[in-house]
Amino acid sequence: MIHTTKSLRININTRIRASQVRLIDAEGKQIGVVTLSEALGAARAAQLDLVEVASTVKPPVCKIMDYARYKYEQEKKEREAKKKSHIVHLKEIKMSSKIEEHDYQTKLNHLRRFLERKDRAKVTMFFRGREMAHVDIGKGILDRLVKDLADVGEPESAPKQEGKLLIMKLLPKA
Repeated sequence: MIHTTKSLRININTRIRASQVRLIDAEGKQIGVVTLSEALGAARAAQLDLVEVASTVKPPVCKIMDYARYKYEQEKKEREAKKKSHIVHLKEIKMSSKIEEHDYQTKLNHLRRFLERKDRAKVTMFFRGREMAHVDIGKGILDRLVKDLADVGEPESAPKQEGKLLIMKLLPKA
């Protein structure tokens, strides 16, 4: 049987390589530091497995438990953690300084949807040719965006100019 999860690193019963272990019995009571053979004997007497729960400490901590149940509980915790996690994406919207009102509203709605989904958003305003003389118009549009999105997001920092681009990143509100 091939395991592809982290459970591959968990040592049980005869796979434990330490000569002495800190033993915890099936009820969760600490027995203390005992030899590996004593710990294995206690596990066999209880008809359970000896599972290494903390391998980095000296001596390693081992617990007497049902390994199959332990593995199931660990996988269940991983599934729950994965279910609750949200991968944050960076979404980008590009616009010109000569944007019309309808296009502005459409892009505003897209940004609102991104921020409501708890994704970060990047607004890139580009300038062509002589438009570079009117960067203040672009900054005005970005300021209007920040005001219109104040209920769902906030700017990460002030708009930055990089060559012919004016870039601003937005964070969702906590």
